[in-house]
Amino acid sequence: MRIGFIGLGRMGANMVRRLLRDGHEIVAYNRTPEKTTEIAGEGAIASFSIAELVSKLDNPRTVWVMVPAGDATEAQIAELLEHLEPGDTIVDGGNTNFHDDVRRQADLATKGIGYVDAGVSGGVWGLQVGYCLMVGGEDATVTPLEPVFRSLAPENGYLHVGGPGAGHYVKMVHNGIEYGLMQAYAEGFEIMHASDYTLDLAAISELWMQGSVVRSWLLELAGRAFRSNGQDLPHLKGYVADSGEGRWTIQEAIDHDVPAPVITLSLLTRFRSRQDDSYGAKVLAALRNEFGGHAVKTE
Repeated sequence: MRIGFIGLGRMGANMVRRLLRDGHEIVAYNRTPEKTTEIAGEGAIASFSIAELVSKLDNPRTVWVMVPAGDATEAQIAELLEHLEPGDTIVDGGNTNFHDDVRRQADLATKGIGYVDAGVSGGVWGLQVGYCLMVGGEDATVTPLEPVFRSLAPENGYLHVGGPGAGHYVKMVHNGIEYGLMQAYAEGFEIMHASDYTLDLAAISELWMQGSVVRSWLLELAGRAFRSNGQDLPHLKGYVADSGEGRWTIQEAIDHDVPAPVITLSLLTRFRSRQDDSYGAKVLAALRNEFGGHAVKTE
C-alpha cells in the first residue's frame, strides 16, 4: 500500500522503516529536509513539500500525520486540505486530545475527507517489537487502512476501538495509567535506594521480571536504566515533564465522577519535580515554626 507520511521524528522515522520492511510504499516528508533525505536512502520516496507529497500518491490518498499534538497538527492538517480531494483520508498518529478528533472528523466529513485517530504506544522500541495501535474512526474509513495498522503492530497489537476520537481516548487513559505505574516503581526504588541495605537495584529489577506479579516492560526498562546510568543516576536531573494526556485523563475522571487518586497524585508529583525550591514547602515550614517553634532551615 502507498501512503504519505508527515513527520520523521524518533517515532515517525521508525514507523516508516517498519512499514518499508513490510513492503509498503511510503512517500515521506519532514520539515527538516535532511531527515527526508535520510529516510529516502532507506527506500522511502522523498518529497520536500506537502504539494509534492500529495502529487506522488494514488487516489484515494492516505496521509499519516505524525507531528506534535496541538498547533503543529492543526497547521499541518490545514495545509494538507489545500491539496487533498474528496475520498482522501488523514490519519493523526500524535497524542491529540480526543475532543479535537471529534471536531476534526465532523469538519472533514463535510469536505468528503476521512479522518482516523491512531493512538500509538511503543516509543523508540517500536521498530523492533512493534507499536500498540488504538484506532478510532468510522468503519468505512478505518477498514481499508488495516494492512498499514497490522504492519506497524505486533501480533494482536492493533484494535479498532470505536468511532471518531476513541483511539486517542483509549491512548489518553493508557498514558494516565502509565503515570501511575511509573510513580509506583519510582517510589519503591527510592525506598530501597535509601535503605540501610546495600541493594543492587538493577539486579532486583531483573529478578522481579522472572515470574513476579509486578513484572512489566517498564520494570525491564528500569533495570536497563540502572545498568547504563548507575543506580544513583548521577547524570540525570529529577525533572519530569508531561505531554498532556495525564491531565486530560484526570479531567475526564472529574467529568464522570470517577475517583482517580493514583493518576492524579502521579501528575502532581511531576509538577513538584519541576520546582527547584517549593514555595508551598516554605509555607509549611513557616507554619510549623509559628505554631510549634519547630526548627527551620535557612539559606
